[in-house]
Amino acid sequence: MFEEIKKNFGFGCMRLPMKGLLVDYKLTSKMVDYFLNEGFNYFDTAHGYLLGKSEIAIRKCLANRHPRESFVLTNKLTDTYFKKAEDIKPFFEKQLKICGVDYFDFYLMHAQNAEIFEKFKKCNAYEQAFELKCQGKIKHVGISFHDTAEVLDKILTEYPQVEVVQIQLNYLDYDDPVVQGRKCYEVCLKYKKPIIVMEPVKGGTLANLPKDAKNILDCLNGGSPASYAIRYVAGFDGVIMTLSGMSNLEQMQDNLSYMKDFKKLNNIELKAIDDVCKVFKSMNMIQCTSCRYCVEGCPKKILIPDLFACFNSKNIHHDWNAKFYYKSVYTKNHGIASSCIKCGKCEKICPQHLNIRDLLNQVGKEFD
Repeated sequence: MFEEIKKNFGFGCMRLPMKGLLVDYKLTSKMVDYFLNEGFNYFDTAHGYLLGKSEIAIRKCLANRHPRESFVLTNKLTDTYFKKAEDIKPFFEKQLKICGVDYFDFYLMHAQNAEIFEKFKKCNAYEQAFELKCQGKIKHVGISFHDTAEVLDKILTEYPQVEVVQIQLNYLDYDDPVVQGRKCYEVCLKYKKPIIVMEPVKGGTLANLPKDAKNILDCLNGGSPASYAIRYVAGFDGVIMTLSGMSNLEQMQDNLSYMKDFKKLNNIELKAIDDVCKVFKSMNMIQCTSCRYCVEGCPKKILIPDLFACFNSKNIHHDWNAKFYYKSVYTKNHGIASSCIKCGKCEKICPQHLNIRDLLNQVGKEFD
């Protein structure tokens, strides 16, 4: 199935290398070339990634420079970009134009949860995607998902035509009662849906481990912390693709070094992963993946993921530079944590279902 996919590892284009507020096209092009030359061909984007800049980078660094048949491209329909059914196809055509292609290999109903799914149904979004598939503008229709296993079961029951499901899966979230990694994975198996994994490194959290956790993996005398996280999820039955949002060539080279000739984790490595999870569970850490969905709609312009990162750095990694970054970088031209007006927009869009308002209150007490 999906013969167009060459390898089980994909380039997630949500965290591309940046020069200030702009994508570093030169470095991104170099990464794209390296990725393709190493035998990989799957790219994942969405209109909202990097505030619209990710799709432009796809055109400039990939589509304009390589034959269309040489790469597999996934894009998504995000609920914030349409209000009614009539908006969907014009938006889709706009995405094709921005990306510089005439079809998408995969098109996902983006960030599906109970509330967003109802909007998609009301606007016949799924039906329109299936129609676009019949027209040859989409090869495969799928969903990306952020909710409970019960909601996923409902979607796959109502739309059995869905061909693939993208879920968040990593060793830290696998048994998390909110993310429900294990339960969502089991629903995919129940419906025999191929799985694409997002956030295998949990937004970089599992690549930049606390000292005690890193020491556990270092004792294996093997790969990087990220390698264990990615190999962990790539080894699950039914997983056809594992995405990584790589921000520099070094990250890509590391990832491809162990995914080119992929091997599942052995029992010793799995035991080490279990011990790493125990370290994390003993800490009071904000489980933010820095997807940045919350930033765009914040009326006080609070850089929520960056403030959470400062909080984690100070309290988990004991990084005393965190206060400097909080004061001099992340809140210099943006809102401080205590400027939150409790509107709740961030919590409605958060894929991790974090109680952001309460967490910002904690961050404010720490820094403000």
